[in-house]
Amino acid sequence: MGTNIASAAVLTATDTENMLDLGFAYSTGADGFPLDLVTAHQWFNLAALSGSTEAQYCRADIAHQISRQEIAEAQRRARTWLAAH
Repeated sequence: MGTNIASAAVLTATDTENMLDLGFAYSTGADGFPLDLVTAHQWFNLAALSGSTEAQYCRADIAHQISRQEIAEAQRRARTWLAAH
């Protein structure tokens, strides 16, 4: 991860690479981030909506590992984040 992803609060809806990096960090527990597949799905979803093909594949992979309720929660979080940014 070549970007500084310390604070998601400063991201904008066009920060595709940083969103992708956050998805990777949460999906692997890297860089001190907790392993959290729901949050990973949220960030991959946001990156995919911003045009990242890689994020689309990652989001699909995560979706096979979490429940439908967790996917719905990740999507809700993504919508909430988009509305705020």
